[in-house]
Amino acid sequence: MYTRAETKIVQVGEVKIGGGNPVVVQSMANADPHDFAGLKRQVEELAAAGCEVVRLTVPDQEAADVFRRVKKVSPVPLVADIHFDYRMALAAIKAGADKIRINPGNIGSEERVSQVLAAAKAAGIPIRIGVNSGSLPKDLLDKYGVSARAMVEAAERIITLCAKHGFEDLVFSLKASSVPLAVEANLEFARRFPFPLHLGITEAGPAESGIIKSAAGLGGMLVQGIGDTIRVSLTGNPVQEVEVAYRILQAFGLREYGPTIVSCPTCGRCQVDLENITRAVSTALKDVKKSLKVAVMGCAVNGPGEAREADIGIACGPRGGLLFKNGEIVAKISEDQLIPRLISEIKEMSGRKS
Repeated sequence: MYTRAETKIVQVGEVKIGGGNPVVVQSMANADPHDFAGLKRQVEELAAAGCEVVRLTVPDQEAADVFRRVKKVSPVPLVADIHFDYRMALAAIKAGADKIRINPGNIGSEERVSQVLAAAKAAGIPIRIGVNSGSLPKDLLDKYGVSARAMVEAAERIITLCAKHGFEDLVFSLKASSVPLAVEANLEFARRFPFPLHLGITEAGPAESGIIKSAAGLGGMLVQGIGDTIRVSLTGNPVQEVEVAYRILQAFGLREYGPTIVSCPTCGRCQVDLENITRAVSTALKDVKKSLKVAVMGCAVNGPGEAREADIGIACGPRGGLLFKNGEIVAKISEDQLIPRLISEIKEMSGRKS
């Protein structure tokens, strides 16, 4: 476990962000903000996948009305995403938002921001300040260019403004599509301020490249102890974002999300069809929620050691392999029985019938 930075606690509905609480997984609905049935279905799908906070965009009054209806039936806290029109932030607060997200680069004058702060304070809800490299104040861009310094100073301005109006219930995100820029900005912010951080690599791209980019960026920050909530930004179905977020957190020992498969990349020593075995095991584990370490190893070099360290695993040799459970050899299995036996044993350990 990594030593995590100490941050303030922010309450979003029943979910606590910051203060050493588990890193919260978020996503954002991409259904039409005016489509109640579509949004309701997507929020329910995200919640079923394990998403703990869902964000909805509120671009106009009709969307605010739909937000109100979705909020009444949502199984998880909802965040209203606001751009350009501060009045939509006020409408979303009235509609029951559990948190508001605003961007200081496009929300308007201090007088308008102060109205949002006052409304959020009266409602007892927090605000996430989203600082994006693509929408920084012009004077900071002229002075520093698109840089970590410009992003942190933009955030500092909002901290000063919020403090002036007696509002400190804040979460910050400093996002960029550039991994090094996002990491640098968040690390600098964390060194200077105690507010919880919402991590993400914005516009990460389609799944194939976006997952790699998100894992690199989020991992680079999580490993240094920062991050209280994360959103993986992928083009496509947001449900996939949730699984990827958990898998990243699980890799750092920060959350659990079902089994982890340890399998070797194979080489000339492997004498079984390990790719097929691993694929079959992975497919069989899709619905298993218990956190298990499963080793699927192809030869005697690292196989027995990895299988012994796993909750359950196989170390293959010529025409078969050894089955390990909790560090002990329990059976020698022929190759044709490796897949059914391993899957049966895993499901037994997870409390599911074969």
